[in-house]
Amino acid sequence: MKSTHSSLDPALRLRARGAASNESGRFEPAQREAFADGWDLPEDERLLRTEVRIERPRSALTFNRSPDIPFDRSVNPYRGCEHGCIYCFARPTHAYLNLSPGLDFETRLIARPGIAAVLERELRAKSYRVAPVALGTNTDPYQPVEARHRVMREVLEVLAAFRHPVAITTKGTLIERDLDLLAPMAAEGLLRVGLSVTTLDADLSRRLEPRAPPPARRLETIRRLAAAGIPVRAMVAPVIPGLTDPEIEAILAAVADAGAVAATWIMLRLPLEVAPLVKAWAEEHYPDRAGKILARIREIHGGRDYDPAWGKRMRGEGVWADLVSRRFRLAAARHGLDRDQPPLRRDLFTVPPRPGDQLRLF
Repeated sequence: MKSTHSSLDPALRLRARGAASNESGRFEPAQREAFADGWDLPEDERLLRTEVRIERPRSALTFNRSPDIPFDRSVNPYRGCEHGCIYCFARPTHAYLNLSPGLDFETRLIARPGIAAVLERELRAKSYRVAPVALGTNTDPYQPVEARHRVMREVLEVLAAFRHPVAITTKGTLIERDLDLLAPMAAEGLLRVGLSVTTLDADLSRRLEPRAPPPARRLETIRRLAAAGIPVRAMVAPVIPGLTDPEIEAILAAVADAGAVAATWIMLRLPLEVAPLVKAWAEEHYPDRAGKILARIREIHGGRDYDPAWGKRMRGEGVWADLVSRRFRLAAARHGLDRDQPPLRRDLFTVPPRPGDQLRLF
């Protein structure tokens, strides 16, 4: 597909990308716009490719105090995400890097090799108090570039050595590569995985999440993780009113059959630059129902594209939000997915000795 948006070079060709524009972030003093310079010269068409820059991290653990998030610390091996999910709530974070939350977010990525060594240093600090570390909270740690950079693998090796509790969120099938680390951690009660299944419709998934594994492949990943003894929570996230909400019951039946032990859901969120991206996407891919989708979103969020209030941003409110919640609760109970998972163990945490350390006698 050739680019047509004014923020893009007309000769640029897009393939398997979520966003169709690259507007400047909200902190930029100027906006980019492609224009004809009067020189009527043919320009070679070129494909927009993913590029990865390297960041040397100074810290690994990020802490939060959000009352509606079930963890207080996380590690992010990457900035940006090649999966290109158009709805991703993390897109606005690219603006802090002077990059666009649009195509830059999914094509100009930042890998953080060395973050595992920084994490080890932080875990060894005498002041450190153990609590589950969340991985995949901002961008997917098992996105395609992980196959080459292996930053997530290094982080897991450190956490496994410290017998540290871990919660992973992903939609990437590359997680299967790390079963040798994950299965022993799960057997000790140190690990659980949340795997996102947004839709069972392969065509819709390809439009929504262009470089993420297709739904059937994600269900197979749930099966393989479950077979390895790893508890998997299926995440129906986000639920897009007027588009994916009719699939709630079918998704829960499919993930239960694949071996998931629990399920949760989150309503579509459109913070900051995500709202215009999703609006443009809906109008391009589903012009016949874009108006209905956008109207339903505003109805769920009190007449706005997004309500960031604690307790509301993940669920919305009103008749439609209540209906989704009720349907999900009933379907989850029907398939035995409405259970709370046991807390991850903290008592096994230990600081492994380094070469040359004095060993204890007792």
